[in-house]
Amino acid sequence: MERAEQAMIERVINHEMNERFTAGTGARAVLLQHGDDPAIEPGQLMVRVFIPASDGPPEQALDEWRSAHEAGIDDFRRELSLRLPAARLLEFTIDGAGDDAPRILVPDDGSLAAEQLSGREIVTKALELLRANYVFPEQAGQAATAIEARLAAGEYDNLDEITLTERLTSHLQEITEDKHLAVRLGGGPGPRREPAETPDGEKEKPPDPEKKAARREKMRRIGRMDNFGIRRVERLDGNVGYIDLRRMAMAANAGPAITAAMELVAGTYALIIDMRRNGGGAPDGVVFWCSYLFDERPTHLNDIFHADTGETRQFWALPYVPGTRYTDQPVYVLTSHRTFSGGEDLCYTLQALGRAEVIGETTGGGAHPTRGFPISAAVSIGIPFARSVNPVTGTNWQGTGVVPDVSADAEQAYDVAYAKALRHVLDLADVPPPVEHEARDALAALDAAAQEGAAPGTDVTG
Repeated sequence: MERAEQAMIERVINHEMNERFTAGTGARAVLLQHGDDPAIEPGQLMVRVFIPASDGPPEQALDEWRSAHEAGIDDFRRELSLRLPAARLLEFTIDGAGDDAPRILVPDDGSLAAEQLSGREIVTKALELLRANYVFPEQAGQAATAIEARLAAGEYDNLDEITLTERLTSHLQEITEDKHLAVRLGGGPGPRREPAETPDGEKEKPPDPEKKAARREKMRRIGRMDNFGIRRVERLDGNVGYIDLRRMAMAANAGPAITAAMELVAGTYALIIDMRRNGGGAPDGVVFWCSYLFDERPTHLNDIFHADTGETRQFWALPYVPGTRYTDQPVYVLTSHRTFSGGEDLCYTLQALGRAEVIGETTGGGAHPTRGFPISAAVSIGIPFARSVNPVTGTNWQGTGVVPDVSADAEQAYDVAYAKALRHVLDLADVPPPVEHEARDALAALDAAAQEGAAPGTDVTG
């Protein structure tokens, strides 16, 4: 298990724990695997919860804590059994009390065994979903056959869910060269479907509109926490606009924030859009951002072909956007190998239409819209079910990535783009003297840093 993956899962576990125990207890959880403790068998995990020490004897402190949190302990054990079945062992102990500290062991009692799939069952179900839903059926069959051979050889036996999902994802991506295809922790909801018949022959009720609205509002609240992916909006010296964009949020949620960002740069002479840390998002978010960079005339941005229905959905720039369009000034888009999926969509679309100059590294190469399918309460698989088709190139960036117009290391892309933008400003005929002086000083600083072989410190990749 990679340390970063372990740390992420520990954060989720601690969040779940805090939801069930009295706030402010100071308890913390760590995730242990085989080899970390003699009690952990191959394929198992342990969650160890540390309780803050108190003035009394450790045994008394632990007993008092258990008495105060019996319901929370039971709920937490059940959640672990559902969401991380390999965590057969749940242990509570006193923080800082050493190896001889008293412990409360709460093992999985097997009551949820029917909902806990084995590794073989998880792989088998993943392959069924892959064959039924992958955008390229022939390739899905080839990949499934190869994985089945590994399954028969025992390569997925006696693995915890974390190791299993990492290994299966690695094998699937190695075969298909599709980075969107991934098996992950977290069952999650499946794709929307028509109401089914109940055992009584009646139709299930459609989704409650109030619950749907509540979910949408929850998504908006969560989106506001990272400002819908808009990390930074700035007017740089020389009247150059800069937007650091980390994800492509849904337009229905992010629209006002996108409008505000574009309004802040509307008066600049050139714009840098930093996509170096953008991992993707919603196609309609891409459309909303791109629409500000074109006038109101119809502009065909992208198509998405759905393999399951054979339908092609077209995406056009919007004939109306709130606020001010940014149509006559140059745009520079920064990329890195981490730029992916919907982030690549924006880069590829603007490049193909000649609206932006792409500067940086070749991007990750994921052009297939993906849908999550639950395998169990613990595991899901993300399967590309459609593919992008650019109306200009007739293809997309799958596997190849977006190849920049100007190749540069990711950490240098900002300086390259900023220098280009400043030279554009200095070539304009009607730049006010204060702005011209800003542009000359900023360009001189960039040139001096380049000659010294060191970045001037204005890069914002962090």
